[in-house]
Amino acid sequence: MKFGTKAIHAGVEPDPTTGAIMTPIYQTSTYVQRSPGDHKGYEYSRTHNPTRTQLQNALAALENGKHGLCFASGMAAIDAVIKMLAPGDEVISTNDLYGGSYRIFTKIFQNYGIKFHFTNMADLSKVEALVNENTKMIWVETPTNPLLNIIDIKGCAAIAKKHSLILVADNTFATPYLQTPLDLGADIVMHSLTKYMGGHSDVVMGALIVNNDDLHERLAFIQNACGGTPGPQDCFLVLRGLKTLHLRMERHCQNGRKIAEYLKNHPKVEKVFWPGFEDHSNHSVAKEQMNDFGGMISFVLKGDKVEDATRVLEKLKFFALAESLGGVESLCGHPATMTHASIPREERMKAGLSDSLIRLSVGVEDAEDLIADLEQAIG
Repeated sequence: MKFGTKAIHAGVEPDPTTGAIMTPIYQTSTYVQRSPGDHKGYEYSRTHNPTRTQLQNALAALENGKHGLCFASGMAAIDAVIKMLAPGDEVISTNDLYGGSYRIFTKIFQNYGIKFHFTNMADLSKVEALVNENTKMIWVETPTNPLLNIIDIKGCAAIAKKHSLILVADNTFATPYLQTPLDLGADIVMHSLTKYMGGHSDVVMGALIVNNDDLHERLAFIQNACGGTPGPQDCFLVLRGLKTLHLRMERHCQNGRKIAEYLKNHPKVEKVFWPGFEDHSNHSVAKEQMNDFGGMISFVLKGDKVEDATRVLEKLKFFALAESLGGVESLCGHPATMTHASIPREERMKAGLSDSLIRLSVGVEDAEDLIADLEQAIG
């Protein structure tokens, strides 16, 4: 199947009891058994729920994986992955990553004796230099949030395989429409389904997709034992969102290109971060591992003043000032005080995330209207 057909059909079957073409919302906590242990595959909805099962199957199909697991949020999915580790284990991660990931790594799991190294993963020699006998995992996020850096997944997979490490790829920004990390050698793909996969800013959820049966068994045990599972209503909403993923992502990419080019030529804009530019530091890798370059863009104004960035954010109308990204509507944000506020300023500045950086999640509106909005706000 081509991707668009897969988005609508793969992993999802008509309801066996009624033939309903849309997966029903199985709003139940428990299931009647014929005899103790003799049931229809469902006992309790923390463990399994038919609506969630269909979503997990659909996600696995889209990522070219074997198993999907859904969680109550992207953070709950990350939590489950790190819970596979033990005190003394070490993780290598990019130094430019989502603030929530940095927070759970450093403020929660570091307290339990797990050590995290943050480095610029554009240079894979820096990644391999950090590997030691305690290293168990490499955590990749590409494109990164919010600087849109590109990390070579295939290159990281070679390092992971050489040293018997687990490679995790956060595919939230790209979605499987743009890249499929399992095909490039990743062991686990992680998503905040809240973003592009759900696509309508109406649900919070996370997911993990794997090919390896043992990894699936370990993660499914954690999913059930720790209980960070989503409800069936939310699963229904994401299933509905997936059916238009290819249409939405195509438009996000088209609009993203137009707005990135507009901003690059604006006299008041100092720098634009978007992997589709040929002068982007890792454009060649992006071109090889991605099908297009997405609708996420960050930029810095000339003079790099926080008050100028604040003025622009306050004046934007179609770009709503809000946390999150990936919805059909355009959003803007100030990472230093919003999504990445949990990262110390010194660490942010080292990674290149300045105080005045503005992040755009370009929606599916008419690009001309979005450009006009930026024009009136930037001046």
